[in-house]
Amino acid sequence: MKDSEIVDLYLSRDEAAISASQRRYGGYCYSIAYGILNKREIAEECLNDTWLRAWNTIPPQKPEKLGLFLGKIIRNLSFDRYKAGKAQKRGEGELSLILDELAECVSSPESVEQSILNKELSRAISDFLLTLPVRECNIFLLRYWYSKSLREIADCFAVKENVIKTSLFRSRKKLKGFLEKEGVLL
Repeated sequence: MKDSEIVDLYLSRDEAAISASQRRYGGYCYSIAYGILNKREIAEECLNDTWLRAWNTIPPQKPEKLGLFLGKIIRNLSFDRYKAGKAQKRGEGELSLILDELAECVSSPESVEQSILNKELSRAISDFLLTLPVRECNIFLLRYWYSKSLREIADCFAVKENVIKTSLFRSRKKLKGFLEKEGVLL
């Protein structure tokens, strides 16, 4: 079933939209949640919450790219669950390391002003990714969107972890320069 047909099911409030979404994007969404949370049960809960959130937001929203729409929902839900778990446990993990890596080029103070600038930052990062060679872009996305470990990324590209670390370091440095050039507040 095509994305547009699934979105039409949501718009007509047909519950088949949920099962169609799950068939088409369940594995994709689960991999995002599991990459962030690293816990099967919690990732599955986020997956179920994703279908509910999609049901509650379509309509009024009508996403053109359903996969990206659902991916964003589950990513945000997973980060929320991660933060809640970290607040309770104060534990460390791969996600803490990933967020620390990005902190050197993108600050994130929680304020109303910052939330207003989030769209500008999102647009700028999307524009930046278009400037990267395909391989660097894929490495960057695997690390910072899909929350993959350095080892997993290195295995994908059949290289050593140091190659991935170097690529990510250079990409973050380029991102920082790009954001400064764009006038995005850091």
